[in-house]
Amino acid sequence: MQARWKINTGFDKLLAGKLQNELNVDTVTSQLLVQRGITDYESAKQFFRPSLDALHDPFLMKDMDVAINRINKALSTKEKILVYGDYDVDGTTAVALVYSFLKSYDANAGFYIPDRYEEGYGISFKGIDFAAANGYSLIIALDCGIKSIDKVDYANEKEVDFIICDHHLPGEELPKALAVLDPKRKDCPYPYKELTGCGLGYKLCQAILRSNKQDEKYLESYIDLVAVSIAADIVPITGENRVLAHYGLKRVNALSRVGFRAVIDLNKLKKELTISDLVFVLAPRINAAGRIEHGSKAVELLIADSIEKAEEIAKHINHTNSLRKDLDQAITGEAIQIIESDETLIAKKSTVVYSENWHKGVVGIVASRLVERFYKPTIVLTQSNGRITGSARSVKDFDVYEAIEACSELLEQFGGHKYAAGLTLIPENIVLFQEKFERIVSSTITEEMLIPELEIDVEVSFKDLSEKFIRILKQFAPHGPGNMTPVFVSDHIFDTGNARVVGSNHLKLELFQEQNPTVRFQAIAFDKGELLPNFQNQIPARICYQLQDNLFNGKTTTQLVVKEIVFS
Repeated sequence: MQARWKINTGFDKLLAGKLQNELNVDTVTSQLLVQRGITDYESAKQFFRPSLDALHDPFLMKDMDVAINRINKALSTKEKILVYGDYDVDGTTAVALVYSFLKSYDANAGFYIPDRYEEGYGISFKGIDFAAANGYSLIIALDCGIKSIDKVDYANEKEVDFIICDHHLPGEELPKALAVLDPKRKDCPYPYKELTGCGLGYKLCQAILRSNKQDEKYLESYIDLVAVSIAADIVPITGENRVLAHYGLKRVNALSRVGFRAVIDLNKLKKELTISDLVFVLAPRINAAGRIEHGSKAVELLIADSIEKAEEIAKHINHTNSLRKDLDQAITGEAIQIIESDETLIAKKSTVVYSENWHKGVVGIVASRLVERFYKPTIVLTQSNGRITGSARSVKDFDVYEAIEACSELLEQFGGHKYAAGLTLIPENIVLFQEKFERIVSSTITEEMLIPELEIDVEVSFKDLSEKFIRILKQFAPHGPGNMTPVFVSDHIFDTGNARVVGSNHLKLELFQEQNPTVRFQAIAFDKGELLPNFQNQIPARICYQLQDNLFNGKTTTQLVVKEIVFS
């Protein structure tokens, strides 16, 4: 499907010109910075030179003082503390961080990850029963709990205290926990609102160190876990997250944690890792444990203290991830077949597909695959414990959570955010839900939203892509929401005559611009082999692309990764 091209022209050109003079950079660099909210020398300095000193005081967070007093009391009396977290990457990295940190205090601590299939997402009655039965009088919940009002009430009845560290949007009522740490609370003055669950765990540990007047530099040994959570949870890489991702990525590449080292070695990753590698290599393997087996395996990997133990777990998790990929591929194929064989479903503005035999652990991934292929708000449902459960994914600018909420009378429970959500309903309501969800989507979505949009930062000439510019551009990393990898567009592009198809259907090119024939770049255009004749016939092209380092035969060169091509 051909994407809509949207060139960013909504930035302040006068401000970009002022910044260009202030920083002594080129026009394109100043435009890219202003688009990212970098408008003066000081903000540029923080952007290009992230500093841990720029992290906010953790005690600015509502309830932090209460939480730390309770934890310090538990540490001093050897009270049993249960570190509880969700089974995804953010939850398991958060549990690994806080559990390991507390054990460094010789804390009487354990950890608990709920079973995806028996207990579902978040805090469970079973988890609280486990705590009470095993003498845990304090639970620190990470990446979950902000809506667990009934569960926390149940824990209070059992005289188990709760400290909740969650980054999801609260409801109108907060749980009656001893402390609720959530920057998204309406009454929380904490300046940065986009921390992950693991990031909140980091701030909690920072506050423990600060309250005991201990060196906070010690905490840097855990910052790799935060970087992986930031990458996996697709949160904005701005403000504190940028600082934590920057230093966490350095820590990952230093291979300090044996759990990460085992996964990296097993997958033969020899180059310096980027945020993208964390998203596509480390995160899926950590996630696979909770999707297919149990999330506690991921925590065991992340807290392993010997390379031998880490390698043993990493091999097991790698195998689990292979099973996950096989399931993902098979179920995606079945779902595509269902959709393409049903003209009524193809004509709809939404996609809701169901099979009782699909694996609950991969329906979210499958929903994402279907959005990539058909580009509609999509829900994939399966059966689990007598209920219908599923995951939703959306297209740009469409709030799928809001659409699901409009169908709430047909649901037992639901949760999530604008672009991703989960839901549970009884089998009798499937058809009613499909019909109502389609009515809601078709009445609120626009035709434009149903066409993928390719956001382009700036139009450039090849001569703008100087060595100095490319050197500065590399310092824009780490990339993610709020600071995506820049996308450029250039016109009147030709191939030198060496264009060829490589791999399954990829175009390998050497490109130049009509007005600057001596400036040339190697390029790759994935899955666009059918366009080879156009380049061979020297038809002028307009291309959208990103810049990427390409390592070949020990030499690193700049390569264009072509996203879209239009021939004039």
